[in-house]
Amino acid sequence: MSGGIRLAVCAAAATLAAAGALLPLVDRSVWIVQAAFLLAVQTSVGVLARRVPLARALTVAVQALVALLLLTVVFARAHAIGGLLPGPDVFQEFGQLLREGASDVGRYAIPAPTTTAIRLLLVGGVLVIGLVVDALAVTYRSAAPAGLPLLALYSVAAGLAEGTDWLWFLAAAAGYLLLLLAEGRDRLAQWGRVFGGGGARPGPAAHPLGPGQGAAIAPVRTGRRIGALALGIALLVPAVLPTMDSGLLQAHGQSPGEGGTGGGTGAVSPLVALQDSLRQPENREVLRYRTSTQNTGDLYLRIVTLDQFDGSTWRTSPGRPVTTLPPDPLPAPAGLAPGVRTDPVNTSVAASGSYAQTYLPLPYPAEQVRIGGSGRWRYEPEGRVVVGGHGQTTRGASYRVTSLLVEPTAAQLAAAPAPPQRLLREYTKVPGSVPAVVARTARKVTAGAANPYQQAVKLQEWFAVDGGFRYDTEVRSGSGPDAIARFLQAKEGFCVHFSFSMAAMARTLGIPARVAVGFTPGTPQADGSMSVGSKDAHAWPELYFEGAGWTRFEPTPSRGTPPEYTVAETPAGADPGAPSARPDRSAAPSAPTRPADDCTGQLKKVDGCPALAQQPGGGATDDGPRAGTVTAVVTAALVVLVLPVLPMLWRRRVRARRLRPAGASRRGPGEEVETAGPGGRPVRPAVLPDDDPGEAVERTLAAWRELTDSAWDYGILPDDAQTPRKAAARIVRAGALDGPSAESAVRVATAVEQALYAPMPRPAGALATEVETVRAGLRAAAGRGARLRAVLAPRSAARVAWACSRRWSAALERLRTGRIVAVWRRAGGALRLSRQRG
Repeated sequence: MSGGIRLAVCAAAATLAAAGALLPLVDRSVWIVQAAFLLAVQTSVGVLARRVPLARALTVAVQALVALLLLTVVFARAHAIGGLLPGPDVFQEFGQLLREGASDVGRYAIPAPTTTAIRLLLVGGVLVIGLVVDALAVTYRSAAPAGLPLLALYSVAAGLAEGTDWLWFLAAAAGYLLLLLAEGRDRLAQWGRVFGGGGARPGPAAHPLGPGQGAAIAPVRTGRRIGALALGIALLVPAVLPTMDSGLLQAHGQSPGEGGTGGGTGAVSPLVALQDSLRQPENREVLRYRTSTQNTGDLYLRIVTLDQFDGSTWRTSPGRPVTTLPPDPLPAPAGLAPGVRTDPVNTSVAASGSYAQTYLPLPYPAEQVRIGGSGRWRYEPEGRVVVGGHGQTTRGASYRVTSLLVEPTAAQLAAAPAPPQRLLREYTKVPGSVPAVVARTARKVTAGAANPYQQAVKLQEWFAVDGGFRYDTEVRSGSGPDAIARFLQAKEGFCVHFSFSMAAMARTLGIPARVAVGFTPGTPQADGSMSVGSKDAHAWPELYFEGAGWTRFEPTPSRGTPPEYTVAETPAGADPGAPSARPDRSAAPSAPTRPADDCTGQLKKVDGCPALAQQPGGGATDDGPRAGTVTAVVTAALVVLVLPVLPMLWRRRVRARRLRPAGASRRGPGEEVETAGPGGRPVRPAVLPDDDPGEAVERTLAAWRELTDSAWDYGILPDDAQTPRKAAARIVRAGALDGPSAESAVRVATAVEQALYAPMPRPAGALATEVETVRAGLRAAAGRGARLRAVLAPRSAARVAWACSRRWSAALERLRTGRIVAVWRRAGGALRLSRQRG
């Protein structure tokens, strides 16, 4: 086996070894066999391209093209041209699958079902990483940087699974070391005869490097020893250092005592898929339950509580103690006094087979939880949550919950005594990185409040009613210490923004606060049950008041139900017809209004974007951007600005060429004659008496093509199987044309039939004006959105992609004829000759 082939095989093996870490993410592992086969084909193409030899960049391009063809055959064959070549429909199918795959990743828990979309993400990702590794290690002969894409592939698996088994890391590391060893062996082979030195060991040291020539030479043995030592250190150091016990080789959320009383819960990120769930076009059912209470508006199903605030994010405190099984009954909730009214509620819950969550959704506070069947469930008393251990999830689970419906009065909350010192210390922590505007805004909003309860109600009302905030799931979540300050300034976001911000502002006022994540009560069904869908995912703040315990608030506008104890009672003499001060919570979320502010990151401060500091003297300094950077930024900006308008510009150019005046390419007498068209407007005739018949037919067909493409832009697909008369009737019917526009469409179709079938075609008249009349009728009958799309993103621009596909097919045909191959061979021979001379 030659050095190049050996190196290519090692690169493919290292990629597959790193891809093995993705296996636990899905429930079936057949996809990796498919990925291995496609990767082998891609690698073989690279080997053949390098033996031709092709230029390095061309080799990578050929491999990328083959990978695209392979993915087309496997995932979009029905949409391909000839079942192989990718066209516009193939890329549209890939886009749809990628969107579905991103949705499935956010919706399903691990292990996720192996849907076609997820399989495309896995197989396509392996091929892309394999191509990068092969290009770096084999084509460009630099194996060391190839470890970065391998690490990225492993890191994706470790991040999605919140850690992965250390054996997969060992396999990926071994594959990378094998790749380095193969590259080193190949480099040594190019040096010729290598001697081991010392002269004391005759025989092996004198053999040339190659198979069957005796023991391994000293440099190769040394490389193996160094690789083994480095791998051992990489595995042992995280195990012996106490500060790295939640590092690369240990899954997040596990502890050595998992499953026992001495275990703990780890940090979780339950908000990763919350925004994706709210953006889903379909509200998929995740839970269905029956309950004994009629007051279902307060029956929120809580999954987990987030009580650790680091200034930018909220998360669950790690290391909380757990018990092996949920106790029966559960301990009494903290802070709940006997004088507060509570009603017992019995709820039976059934989770769907597609909903797999580690935490069990429960009403708060639960007193008793009975889970059907066998399972590995644990109880964490601080957050009063039930969490699965050792892979236990809610998929298909059924359970019964006895909970309390706590109904404190406003007077009881207003007269609540001070919380215990432990709660104050733990749940009012605010890092110094939080911008001062957060506390300043909290004090301003709650000015005049007599107690913490009134402060909490004022905060809720400010977010939900008085502050001018809008609910918008399309707003970027944001991160960093300035995230809350940016939200308070933009006043647009969804439940995560509102709950995070209110909890943080409550803490600045000295009120113990945390964030709860779960579901709103759902939708009543005809059979008396309640259906909870993915769009019911929600986050809300919980504030602590002694006597009532952790108390729910609802600052998010148009979502959920505000608790009764936060809504002011209507005075007896109030006008019943007066509008309510609080908007209807059952209303649909308001539509997005404007994109997020362009001033993001550290550049955006509380008072806006600061101006650039001027250098003394106003002169340029070495700290300014380089010319290359400026050029790259300007080029990128031009690309971003120009690309969206290319379809519109192309359509205008094509329309102008198709509807050009008669004889525009000639400059003879009598060609500027004008005639009256429909409506008395002067136009140029499409065919003049002295026109060439062939050119007249060509212009007639061009006008017909423009008419059908204009209809296509407004959503009427062309059908070349119909006669021009039937096609025109279809356009008139589908486009709701009448009067002059319908008559113009018929006249253009008649002119086409004359041009195609009449022995002596008659002059066609002003076809350009006829087409413009039809376009005006289509535009008048279409809605505003259809008119904008017809101008900015015309559907007929797909002909560009079709033309490129035809040219690509023609290029492949020329390749098969051997002319280009012969040129490549001559170029390859000249290149080899130049290398020998060098």
